[in-house]
Amino acid sequence: MSLDREFSEDGSELTIFLEEKFDFGKVQDFRLAYSEGNETVTSIVINLQKTEYMDSSALGMLLNMQKSLSDTVKSFKITHCRPQVLKILQIARFDKKFLIV
Repeated sequence: MSLDREFSEDGSELTIFLEEKFDFGKVQDFRLAYSEGNETVTSIVINLQKTEYMDSSALGMLLNMQKSLSDTVKSFKITHCRPQVLKILQIARFDKKFLIV
């Protein structure tokens, strides 16, 4: 897996750190990042601090993650967005589905 991820001490929060490009090429890595070892996770944070570009497939990946984990994960957050990425998320109305901070 090429994406970095980090669990909180108690294992309840998973943070996934995306790279400069969040696009179709990251489908497999992103799916592995949120699906492996997440038995105790109730909160997921997507850190977009490095992300300069995301396309529609990235939006789809975020929605698929939320849909597949909605039975166990109660909180989905997107953090540290650069202005151009934040604009994409707002236009797509992701602020209605995710907490964006």
